[in-house]
Amino acid sequence: MPEAALPRIAHPESLNETERRILDSVSLDAPWELVETFARTPRWKPEDVNKSADMIAERLKALGAPVDVHQPTVFLSIPYDASVEIDGVRYRAKPPSSSPSMPDGFTAELVYLSANPKALRSYTKSIAELFGRPESELDDIATRVKGRILLTEGFGNPALTRIAEEWGAAGLIAINPGVDIHWGTCTTIWGSPDLDDLPRKPKIPVVAVNQETGKALKAAAEKSGKATIRTHLEEGWFKQKVPVVTIPGATEPDKFVLVHGHYDSWDVGVGDNATGDATLLELARVFWANRSLLKRSVRIAWWPGHSTGRYAGSTWFADHFAIELDESCVAQINCDSPGCRWATSFHHTTTMTDTATHVRDAITAIEGGSTFAAERPHQAGDYSFNNIGLSSYYMLSSTMPEKLRAEKHYYDVSGCGGNIAWHTENDQLEIADKAQLLTDMRIYALSALRHVNAEILPADWRETAREFAATIDRYQSASKGLADLSDAKKEVDSLSRSLSDFYAATGAGKISQAGANEAIMRLARILVPINFTREVRFRHDPAYTLPPLPTISIASELPHLPESERNAGLVQLKRGMNRLIAALRQAKRLVEAAK
Repeated sequence: MPEAALPRIAHPESLNETERRILDSVSLDAPWELVETFARTPRWKPEDVNKSADMIAERLKALGAPVDVHQPTVFLSIPYDASVEIDGVRYRAKPPSSSPSMPDGFTAELVYLSANPKALRSYTKSIAELFGRPESELDDIATRVKGRILLTEGFGNPALTRIAEEWGAAGLIAINPGVDIHWGTCTTIWGSPDLDDLPRKPKIPVVAVNQETGKALKAAAEKSGKATIRTHLEEGWFKQKVPVVTIPGATEPDKFVLVHGHYDSWDVGVGDNATGDATLLELARVFWANRSLLKRSVRIAWWPGHSTGRYAGSTWFADHFAIELDESCVAQINCDSPGCRWATSFHHTTTMTDTATHVRDAITAIEGGSTFAAERPHQAGDYSFNNIGLSSYYMLSSTMPEKLRAEKHYYDVSGCGGNIAWHTENDQLEIADKAQLLTDMRIYALSALRHVNAEILPADWRETAREFAATIDRYQSASKGLADLSDAKKEVDSLSRSLSDFYAATGAGKISQAGANEAIMRLARILVPINFTREVRFRHDPAYTLPPLPTISIASELPHLPESERNAGLVQLKRGMNRLIAALRQAKRLVEAAK
């Protein structure tokens, strides 16, 4: 790429000498070669995934960066083929991973139920909102669906699959919104299953079809026609490789930032996630070459099993290095789908509230920040560390501006910078953009570097306390007087005051840097789980996004519960309040004990 065409750093004056030196060394040479190589390398079958890990490891060794290649055994579901047949006409389909394999076919009557187009990807909307019908009609809908194949708009994802199973459907056909069919996954199990997870494995065949096929299927459903679903998948435990680079810090090598992303993909998956793999490779090269300038350590990891194992690689790492992560990891940074064409906006930047200012400042320094808007992390994208409790940011960073997306008539997808090639065979080399990749690599490099070298860790828990207060107010209002959340609000206000004193004392040098940083890191272990999980620490919540402060979110649902269930809802709320208040008091004691 000609020097004149390279994007400039928007605010170089905001960078210190170390930051300028490291950012000046970020180059497209090594990463773009990997993007081009992976554009010729399918990475979804287990044997191909392992060969791709070897490619990453070979490049790291050539760069001089030390790499450990772990070989865990993880659970995968590899989809090969699917079809839907009506009246002797067979239509192409794709089975999401974890759909039961039924190569001989399964036949049942079709029943069509239209879904709300604005809620197609929702993991948090109620069934009534998803299908645009009042709660009073849901029992009748379930009766219609039971024993039949549910046909509806959407992606073959865990939300639709779970709903179909709850209604007793015999199968599910998801009508994708465009001309292409998107690969995906339909299980709520996060990572490799344990014995408690196994009952949640999908039990009905699930396939996705394109919009045109959907029209033919809807016409058949109007006549109560029958359809035959065929699916072919391979399921089991496979050895997969996990390359990990550890770059030791010069003064606090025991503390580290984890930067990570998946290297398996659907087909060749350039925008999702060859560009992310290339970004991680360049970070490893640059940080290794400048390791004497790093205060804390950097650990960089590439995951298998993201697509076919529902984050099996990162979950394995979270499980097997849990204690080290708990004791020493100051933040995790996810790298998925950077550097895609037309992805010049940052209005969907994923970050927790404690790191939002840190993220905004890095993006502003590199790109200008005029489009920046923070988005609460979803339960997706290798965020396998919430139950441990890590400050977290990024997943998707740059994306297509909404105006451009509307002009192109693109529907909403979860990667590739908004390109609808996401999870299709069309995610080829043309999806990557050199200039945007360089911008994103610089943003990742600066974000990680500032976290590694910060005198005081850049996690502002005062912002999280403000988020908690707003969430409690919202739930209180939504409860329409049926819930009393005043005790939780008092505890949040009390924690907020303690946090204000803590950060003021830290800034004045009245608390040692070591003491302040330990408190900031330990606060994540308390406040992240209470805001993002229902399961206990060191387990993994199901793969659907939870509302903020999920243990008390039932307060907002109380007015909509049947009278016969409302007392049970209040019991659930009380237990959730107990957990929340205990966590808030624990956080306050931690802050006040910092020295």
